[in-house]
Amino acid sequence: MTTDHSSPNVVLITGCSTGIGRATAQLLAERGWRVYASARKLETVTDLASDAITPLALDVTDEADCREAVEAVLRPAGRIDALVNNAGYGHTGPLEEIPLEDVRAQFEINTFAPLRLAQLVIPTMRAQRSGRIVNVSSVMGRVVVPFLGLYNASKFAQEAMSDALRMELSPWNIHVILIEPGSVRTPFYTRVAQYTARTLDNPDSPYRARVERALRLTGGQGLFAGSPPEKVAQVIHTALTARHPRARYLATWNARLTLMLLALPDGLRDWALRVGLGLEPSG
Repeated sequence: MTTDHSSPNVVLITGCSTGIGRATAQLLAERGWRVYASARKLETVTDLASDAITPLALDVTDEADCREAVEAVLRPAGRIDALVNNAGYGHTGPLEEIPLEDVRAQFEINTFAPLRLAQLVIPTMRAQRSGRIVNVSSVMGRVVVPFLGLYNASKFAQEAMSDALRMELSPWNIHVILIEPGSVRTPFYTRVAQYTARTLDNPDSPYRARVERALRLTGGQGLFAGSPPEKVAQVIHTALTARHPRARYLATWNARLTLMLLALPDGLRDWALRVGLGLEPSG
């Protein structure tokens, strides 16, 4: 990051309409950053406008929008010190029942868009010989949960690409960092009902009773109670300002607890998750 304290660090953040993105934009602005806070619908971020925050319209799946957003940062600022890829969502439901167009849409936003934005900012960061690309992933990028398989897959892929980028960009002092929250109290889970309705409204679905039971046991909020988005924003700030940032930050207590499942043998882990979600046959 820049050491010129008369000139604030410049960051582009995606997905700032709610939750983690909004909290991060506000925190970084408070800490003296020049923030470009983007969202697909500009009206959802206009209230963030201030001397420190510039709202931007950005559909991360649109190539022209991505190019224009990066240019909108570079034109006035002349540089970009950090990119925070936060925009994303989670598609839920049995993999057998998810249409392929929904599979493609999940990867477009969670996996392809962060890579494309990274590609667009890397040349500037390379010229500066500094920069940080923060990808907001999930502990679900390392632990698979039934009925979250599509979301898991998109985040596993994001993590793999982040690991490769981290090694490829290290000669230019560009750090690629993964943030791995667990459940967070954001509108992320409002889509759960929308996607699981496909199964719940289908009386012929072999998964119907188990999806219903899993939702009842978890309250649609994942396996554990959610942490506030401000907690994740603080971790992102740490990743952006640490002298030697880590490759990964487990951002919430429930993420650390969930990751403990990886210590179990596959069969035991599968059993624990099935029991936890009420998927084991009764009787």
